[in-house]
Amino acid sequence: MTAATMPVLAHATMAELFLARADDDGTALLFEGRRWSWRELLAEAAVRSAVLQELRPAEGPWHVGVLLENTPEYLFLVAGAALAGATVVGVNPTRRGAELAADVRRTDCAVLLTAAPHGALLDGIDHGAGTVLDVEGEEYAAALARHAGAPVAATPEGLDPRSVLLLLFTSGSTGAPKAVICSTGRWATVCQLTPIPVGRDDVAYNAMPLFHGNALMAAWGPCINHGAAFALRRKFSASGFLPDVLDTGATFFNYVGRSLAYVLAQPEHPAEGRTKLRFGFGTEASGRDRAEFLRRYGVAVSESYGSSEGTCYIVRTPETPESALGVPQVGFTIDVVGDDGQVCPPARFSPDGELLNAAEATGEIVSRGAAARFEGYYNNPEASAEKLRDGDFWTGDLGYRDEDGYFYFAGRTADWLRVDSENFAAAPVERILSRFPGVAVAAVYPVPDPRTGDLVMATLQVEDPAAVDPRDLSGFLDSQADLGTKWAPRLVRLTDDLPVTATRKVDKPTLRRQLWRGGDPVLERVDGSYRPLTAARAAALEAEYAEHDRLTLLG
Repeated sequence: MTAATMPVLAHATMAELFLARADDDGTALLFEGRRWSWRELLAEAAVRSAVLQELRPAEGPWHVGVLLENTPEYLFLVAGAALAGATVVGVNPTRRGAELAADVRRTDCAVLLTAAPHGALLDGIDHGAGTVLDVEGEEYAAALARHAGAPVAATPEGLDPRSVLLLLFTSGSTGAPKAVICSTGRWATVCQLTPIPVGRDDVAYNAMPLFHGNALMAAWGPCINHGAAFALRRKFSASGFLPDVLDTGATFFNYVGRSLAYVLAQPEHPAEGRTKLRFGFGTEASGRDRAEFLRRYGVAVSESYGSSEGTCYIVRTPETPESALGVPQVGFTIDVVGDDGQVCPPARFSPDGELLNAAEATGEIVSRGAAARFEGYYNNPEASAEKLRDGDFWTGDLGYRDEDGYFYFAGRTADWLRVDSENFAAAPVERILSRFPGVAVAAVYPVPDPRTGDLVMATLQVEDPAAVDPRDLSGFLDSQADLGTKWAPRLVRLTDDLPVTATRKVDKPTLRRQLWRGGDPVLERVDGSYRPLTAARAAALEAEYAEHDRLTLLG
């Protein structure tokens, strides 16, 4: 919203929003057969606030790393941190080894709170946290007991809108994840201005990870603001979706990336038309999947495009073309800008929908005047500065805009990948692949996924491509402890001559345009093992893009 249209908000911080629920006996949380009222949730939060204050380091940042599944404890800790004025760092459990340790060290976590099954990820890594507690262990239980009955109140820091409440990891082209700063004031603003139509009587079902902004901003936030119930699942399960929404009486659900596709891959069931769902909200589902969900469940889902940094939002309207993102949210001015700094001309399409001027119409999505909204990346001023130019925020995402003003997503910069709505950079994956015997150079880059987001593709320069045994590559990747769960390349090109630029850098744009085509052998990862990509399989893969109206992304 612009200053001229910004309404007066009732609450300046998340602490105020939570305290407004302290005497509310309505349902706040549903989890594995248990129920908590808002009054009970705030009582639990007050105890965590006291524990966090007890754990506060004598000096240095008051950062609390949380490495947990989706459990009530995670929510109690976030609410407790809001009351106390502490900062919660949502640690991503899909990271591994040295990369996970670097995430924790980079965000100066003084305390790490974890539990099985994620606690084992910390074994043997140099994470640097001074205190590690198992929230299911005796020491933590004793701390909770010491502060039982703590008053439901906020500290002065908790009531300061500038206090940093969350550090949410994102990824850019620099090779290292960046922690987006989210103050308690910013999250409170998002909660109160959200367009998601949640009311007091709604039940929001969430199976998306709580370390991700979607779960906190698009699902729990509206519940906090309106006093709705939040039905939490430990982790996403496609087969569990229908039983869960029936059991909890969910009226709303959120999703990211491929989640909707996984739900629709389940056998059709008559009960799909008997849920209480009113709507769904998410990102990156294909138009075909949205239409299929409407057919099967009788429920429309809506989407938006937004940045974790809170600087750029594009929303769908009823008139938005099926394959488009939508138009800028009120108060945001967004352009598509080319490498020369000029606004790209509108996209032109053939009668069958082919993009005719991709080269000139495609550019980076830029949010004008958004510097004031950006709170920065923690302890990374260089990365923060790279996003800002003359007061504008450069998203790192590529897009184009049609003559009617609708924006379309066109991929990501060459070193930035997004798989199942998880962002990560190419450099860590390249470092791992470079360990494979015989690899001279490894290049990792995104190619469009047939349904949504990206596929990870790699090109390996080796002396003799024909000599690489797919079984050896599969076994090698299985043995790499620091390989993130989303990082294994779906497609691997083997070549003895990587294309390079004039400055001898790997020419990734050329690799992305080549896709799996050309004379080099290409391997495809299927069920955890690599096998040669045959001509028949390549044709079938391209047919998947056509089925989901994404064939134009292949060029």
